[in-house]
Amino acid sequence: MNELRKDYILDRYVIVAAARATRPDQFKREEESKHSDICYFCPGNEHLTPAEIGRLQDNNGWYVRWFENKFAAVKQEGSFELKLGDNFFLSGTAFGKHEVIVESPQHNDELSYLSESHIMEILKVYSHRIEELAKMPGIRYVQVFKNHLHDAGTSLVHTHSQVVAYNLIPASLQQKLNAISRHSSCPHCKIIEIESRSARTAFLGKNFVAFCPFASRFLYEVWVVPKRHVRRMSEFNDDELLDLASMLKLILVKLKQLNAPYNLVINYSPNGTDMHFHIEVMPRLATWAGFELGTETTINPVAPEHAAEFYRS
Repeated sequence: MNELRKDYILDRYVIVAAARATRPDQFKREEESKHSDICYFCPGNEHLTPAEIGRLQDNNGWYVRWFENKFAAVKQEGSFELKLGDNFFLSGTAFGKHEVIVESPQHNDELSYLSESHIMEILKVYSHRIEELAKMPGIRYVQVFKNHLHDAGTSLVHTHSQVVAYNLIPASLQQKLNAISRHSSCPHCKIIEIESRSARTAFLGKNFVAFCPFASRFLYEVWVVPKRHVRRMSEFNDDELLDLASMLKLILVKLKQLNAPYNLVINYSPNGTDMHFHIEVMPRLATWAGFELGTETTINPVAPEHAAEFYRS
């Protein structure tokens, strides 16, 4: 029997149609080619990217570097203020800064291939860019995300993440903040307590829990959440960051078995708010069609309980 499930705190629904599919290998994708006539992110081609902002390096050269996106969605031009024109027409400049973080010098690497310590260093760069860019006048939020493979929106195969600092708090995040404000205490703390001992637990670590959310919108969707109430990544110590890197690697290694495209999104609490930090990993193994786009109710053929079994297996 199909089940209609509501998100933990949002007015957002999912139909779990688990009878449609049973085995993870039904969703396995063909491996995508990583051939590129010229790769702008490979060592030796640094002159082909915009000016470097920063890098991490050892005796072998750089192993993480970051720079402005050549095709930026937002730029430090114009005013960061949004203004309401006649009636319904609110608009303004897409103000901010758009950066690329190249996660490895090796063209064929994926995030799942990297060591836990290397992933931890990438997480530190994420945190550093959030905190630095948040200081810019007019910046209201810094979104860090990773698109892996074509169906998740990437156009360059060399492993990388992106950072967009801009003059708006995303609507999806604002909805979460509004929902949280209606609770007397952090709802995510209670959710973590429940999901840490539910059939939806994917991995349980010393400092973090990974679980497939009750109303998962995406096949094999998984959230990684700290057990203690942390608002921003900058609050983690090195032990916690290494634990987080280890858990992310476990998840991505499993998704590699399906050659799954995915989006990874960092969710942190903007200044003056109190939201529990969490990372969402959203595999893109199904295409949303008319029903999803028309109703904003998604159909998921893999029950979160079965998805968690896949991760634990």
